[in-house]
Amino acid sequence: MASRSPLPSPPDLADLLSVGPVALFLDFDGTLVGIAPRPGDIDVPDGLADRLHDLRDRLLGRLALVSGRALDDLEIHLGAVSIAKAGSHGASRFLADGSRLGAAPSGLPEAAVEELRDFANQHDLYYETKSHGGALHFRGEPEKEQATLAFARQVADRHDLDVTSGKSVAELVRPGANKGAALKAFMAVEPFIGSTPVFIGDDVTDEHGMAAAIEFAGFGIAVGERASEAARYHLQDVEAVHNWLNL
Repeated sequence: MASRSPLPSPPDLADLLSVGPVALFLDFDGTLVGIAPRPGDIDVPDGLADRLHDLRDRLLGRLALVSGRALDDLEIHLGAVSIAKAGSHGASRFLADGSRLGAAPSGLPEAAVEELRDFANQHDLYYETKSHGGALHFRGEPEKEQATLAFARQVADRHDLDVTSGKSVAELVRPGANKGAALKAFMAVEPFIGSTPVFIGDDVTDEHGMAAAIEFAGFGIAVGERASEAARYHLQDVEAVHNWLNL
């Protein structure tokens, strides 16, 4: 039986909005959609894009999706939404009008990609190619977690990269590619300036986003069973997130 989180449920979104402008930063997998064995196997609820557009309008544009997925992959599953978004753990950022926020990030060195692919092939893991990173998935081989993480750190050290480890995945990204940096970039531009940021996510990779929200007098909401050091509140699952957002 799942243990209950010691964190309380968040105040109603309507109550927060009655106090002042709020900006929402939403993770995707495990927050807006359920986790699947492989990234391509997720089940996106019908009409989710339209409901997110409605939420954007309620927030006067202060809504951003911040996903570990590359943005082209996110678009395959969600469609071309007119919402601010950051992909590849925040490395690639766009405003709602489609304009890029900041410089375009670069991908991994080819030598690093080859090492990751070889390791995946040798250990029956799934290697996910991303525009600005690469991920080793071991959900189907949980006993290989420590070996996979150790190898990812070795590759990162050799190629001056960072390792972002989440639920059954080890991902390599360029230094500084994290969800907290994405939140800070959005908070420096309209319509986010001066609002209270709320970051909602289910994974350890979302901790950077929650910590950054605190720097702007906001807070984080943890989703699911994972313990969180940065979150102030908790929601049980994806359904609870949708209910809280009134999607």
